[in-house]
Amino acid sequence: MKAVAFDRYGSAEELQYRELSKPIAKSNELLIKVRASSVNPVDWKIRQGNLQLLTGFKFPRIVGSDISGVVVEVGREVTKFQPGDEVYTFLNPLNGGACAEYAVVPESIAAIKPKNITHAEAAAVPIAGLTALQALRDLGEIKAGKKVLINGASGGVGIFAVQLAKALNAEVTGVCSAQNREFVKNLGADIVLDYAEIDFTKQPKKYDIILDAVGKQTFAKCEKVLQSEGVYISTLPSFENFFPMLTSWFLSSKKAQLIVAKPKPDDLGFLRELIESEQTRPIVDRTYSLAEVAAAHTYSQTGRAVGKIAIVIDS
Repeated sequence: MKAVAFDRYGSAEELQYRELSKPIAKSNELLIKVRASSVNPVDWKIRQGNLQLLTGFKFPRIVGSDISGVVVEVGREVTKFQPGDEVYTFLNPLNGGACAEYAVVPESIAAIKPKNITHAEAAAVPIAGLTALQALRDLGEIKAGKKVLINGASGGVGIFAVQLAKALNAEVTGVCSAQNREFVKNLGADIVLDYAEIDFTKQPKKYDIILDAVGKQTFAKCEKVLQSEGVYISTLPSFENFFPMLTSWFLSSKKAQLIVAKPKPDDLGFLRELIESEQTRPIVDRTYSLAEVAAAHTYSQTGRAVGKIAIVIDS
C-alpha cells in the first residue's frame, strides 16, 4: 500500500511517499480503507523529534492520527461493525498510521461517520472535536449561561470549541487575529477579540472557563480573569503551567487543567449528532493528496490555517 512515513526525525523533507506493507487486522480490530486524514500540530512535532522520549526510535513511522474511511475487513471478535461501514476516529498520535491507504483500528475506538459530510470533513473532526468537547464538558463542566473564552478561536480546536460552547448555550468570547474576526463571529461567538489589540488577561471581564486552544497563555496570567470557581484549560503542556496544574487543586478555588483527548465512541457519536443536526460543522482550510503530506505539514507549521488541513487518499 502507499503511505507517508519517515525513517528519522527531522524536517518535512524526511517524509517519504512510499510503498509499505498493508496492515493485518487482529481479532478485535477493523481494517479500514482510509479515505482521508488530517494534520494536527502533534503530527509534525512528533516528526521533528520533540516527543522522541515517548515515540522511541522504531522506524519507519507512518504519520497521522485522524481517520475517516470504509471498513473492508473485521476481526472475528468484532460485533459492532461490518464491511462497508463508514467510520471515523483517531489513532494514538504517538504511534501514527493514518496517512496510508489502509489502517487498522480497534473496534473499541471507532464510530460511524456523520452522513452529511465528506470523508475529508469527517477526518477534520476526531482529535480537534474531541479535544474541544472533552475540555469544555468534562474538565470545564460547561453549563448554559457560563462565560467561556476560547483563545485561538479560528484554529483546529478553536472552531469546534466555539460551536460546541454555543450549542451548549454558553456565552462565548473568541480570541483570534483581526482577519479572522468575522469568521469566528459567524461560528457563533458572541464577542470576538483581536489578540493584537486586546490582551484579554488585562480586561475586567471574568470567565468561568478559559480554553487556551493554542497553548500560548499561562494559568498565572489567566487566573485573575477567572471567576472564583473558574477553570483554565490548555491543549499543550508547558513548564509554566506544570506546577499550577499540580497545586491549583489544593491552593486555589481556580483550577488549571491539561486536556488530552481520548477516542471515545460515545463522544464521536455525540459530535456526529451535532454535525448531522447542523449545530456544528467542520471547517477545512486546505486539502492535500497523500503524496503532498510534506507540504501539508509545512503549511500547518506556519500557524496560519483557519480550521483544519485535510489529507485525501485516492480510492
